[in-house]
Formats: sequence, structure tokens, C-alpha cells
Amino acid sequence: MESRPTLTLSGLKPRLVLSFLSGAGMIVASYMTIDHFFRANYPRTIWEGSFCDISAFFNCDSSAFSVISQVLGVPLGYFGMFMGALIVLGTLFPSEAFERTNKSLSLLNVLGVAALFAYSVFVLGSLCLLCSGFYLFSFLNFVLFAKYGIDREMRNPVLRWVRPSIKLLVVFGLVALAGALGMVEYHNARKDAQKGTSVDIVRQFFELPKVASPSFLSPYWSARSTEKFEDAAIQVIEYTDFLCPDCLYLARQLDELKNEFAGKINIAIQFFPLDGTCNEVVPEKAKLHPGACELTYIAAGNPERFAEIHDEIWATFDRRRDPEWKTNLARKYGTEGAAADPALRELVKRIIDTGFEYERTSEKFAHGIRSTPTTIINNRMIIGTLPIEHLRAIFRALVEEHEGGPKKFMENWVK
Repeated sequence: MESRPTLTLSGLKPRLVLSFLSGAGMIVASYMTIDHFFRANYPRTIWEGSFCDISAFFNCDSSAFSVISQVLGVPLGYFGMFMGALIVLGTLFPSEAFERTNKSLSLLNVLGVAALFAYSVFVLGSLCLLCSGFYLFSFLNFVLFAKYGIDREMRNPVLRWVRPSIKLLVVFGLVALAGALGMVEYHNARKDAQKGTSVDIVRQFFELPKVASPSFLSPYWSARSTEKFEDAAIQVIEYTDFLCPDCLYLARQLDELKNEFAGKINIAIQFFPLDGTCNEVVPEKAKLHPGACELTYIAAGNPERFAEIHDEIWATFDRRRDPEWKTNLARKYGTEGAAADPALRELVKRIIDTGFEYERTSEKFAHGIRSTPTTIINNRMIIGTLPIEHLRAIFRALVEEHEGGPKKFMENWVK
């Protein structure tokens, strides 16, 4: 009979195996989170863009693009992976000092998880599935320490939970710091590589097959440089959904770029809410963003002030599910009864239905316009988002081609 049973010092028991699995699960979930962070923010090709394709709530891109995705250049998943590694090592090389230290860290970790969960749900309005995996394994790890961990007989919560080995903390801290510096270097390398990747992205962009403009171009534009859409050097047709986090990411990029390329860019907003109450193009996503049609009608109800409404929706995106916010938005721009206007509903439907016109880009869907954001830039379709450096390079190439002709384009972009 054990005189002092603990989580890791009692031999090979189910609790030890569970502890090992919780640590391993934290490592795997964290690695996948880091991988997604770099894929979303620094895609290597034009075909790797992120787009809304899971659900309005379960969306990893919101986290990947958010301010909490990294700390001083270190992806947040790195810290989770390091914590998981300590738990695994604690089961392989058990000692009282190691278990007390891991127990203290598990408390800190679960508090951090609770804070991240609250931020994701109540601020971002979404939850990353990969992060959720880490949250579950972290909670399991915490419960194991609470039930079986060393010093659990202590009545004083501080003595029960906060008795780490200072020596081990110093060692762990130095190792974590070294790894974090390496991660920063890798992050900076990926960021710097975007300049070189931009050349490839531009080349890939011009190699994309040309597609026709929609048979009915939306009269709702967020940027206008010329009266005729085709006269601008940069012509962007943006299939968007006002409840789509990835569309928010693109909207912020285009907001910066339309100022940088003022007088040279037209942006037409081709409504495409992933909501079956008004979108019949992708029935598979009829329930992806409930309420997106209602918000579209509010935005479309005042064509003269559409650009203002468009910008305000994206600027207050965190309140997108607040009924009071939508009511006040409609009242501010005089579009309270827009959803009940048959002519407006028909206009919005006509814009959405242009998605039927494009050939399928996936075996899963019958039509090319099947996710948001999807942009058609000078008659070349891009599904998902790209880093702003890539978009900027494409726009510069289009301006050079428009103003200087093919020779100038070839000299500047195709070495």
C-alpha cells in the first residue's frame, strides 16, 4: 500500500499514463496551432489562403490573425508546446521537485487557458478547434494534479499548489527563453521571406487562368477611382460576408491598400453571405453564418452611404452578434426596413446569384464561388486571404503593367 501516492511517483499506473497522454496531447495541439499560425499568416503559394469554411463560431483564423496569436514574435502555441513537453518529461523522469514544479505550472497554465478561452469567446466571438484541443488536455492535466498530485493533503492552497523548485524553474526558464529566441528568428525569417515569396506570388497570380467578370457587377463599391470599373489599374471584385472573420482580415488589408493606391483602384463588394436565407449558391453552408443576410440588407439599404456602413461594420466587428448594435446601425443610416423591401432583396439576390456563374474550384461544391473571402482581381480569382505584402506586390505589378506595359512588368517581376 502506498504511504504517499502521487501522480508521477507511484510507478506505472493509469494516472501516470493519463498524465503522459495529457502532455503529449498538449504538444500535438500546440504544434498544429503553430503550424496553422504560419500557414495563415505566411502562405508560400497563392493557393494557400485562409477562408471561412468551418463555422461562424469554430474558426481558427480569428485566433491566427488576432493580437493574442503571438507574444513579442513568439506564436502563443510555443508556450503550450513547452508546457506539454515538461509534463511528458515529468512522467519519464519523475521526482518530487519535478512534480511540484509541474503542478505549480499546471495551475498557471489552466488560468492562462481560462483567460484565452474567455477572450476568444467574448472578444473574438469564435473558438479555434486546435486551441480547444490544447484547452481540453490542459484541463485534464490540471484535474490529474488536483486529484493525485503531490502535497494534495495540504490544507493551505499555497502550500498545496505553489511549491516549485527554484532551480528547475531557472533551468526551464533558460531553456524556454532559448527556444523562444529561436522561434523569433524563425518567425522573422518567414516574415522576411515574404519579400522573396512575393515575386513568386506575382508570377503565380499572372499564371492563373482568367475568369469573366460577373454578369452583374455590384453597384456597391468600397473604393472608386474611375466611373467605369474596368478603367482602373487595379480592379477588385470582393465576394464577402459581413460575419466572416477572414473577410475582416481582408477588409483591413484593402483599407490600407486603397489609400496607398488611391486613384488607381476600384473595389466592388459582391455580397455573398453564407446564410441560406438569401444565398442559394452554396446550400452546404446555409447555416454557417446565420444573420449574415440581415446585416447585408442593412448595408445595402443606403447605397449613397454604403462605403460608410461598410467601414463601420468592419470597425465594430466584435459587436456583430449584438441585436442592439444592428438596430442602432440600421437606425443611424436609415435602413431599418431594408430587409422587407422586395426590390432590395431582389437586388441582393441578383448579386449573390452571380456565384452560380463560375466553374467549380472544389469537388465538394458545384460552383467556384463557394467561400468567403473570394476576390477576382483583374479577372483572376483568389480564394481566401494572402499576406498584405503579397497583395501589395500584385497591385504594384498591375499598376506597372497598366502604366508601363508588359516590358516594364517583365523587367521588374520576372527575373
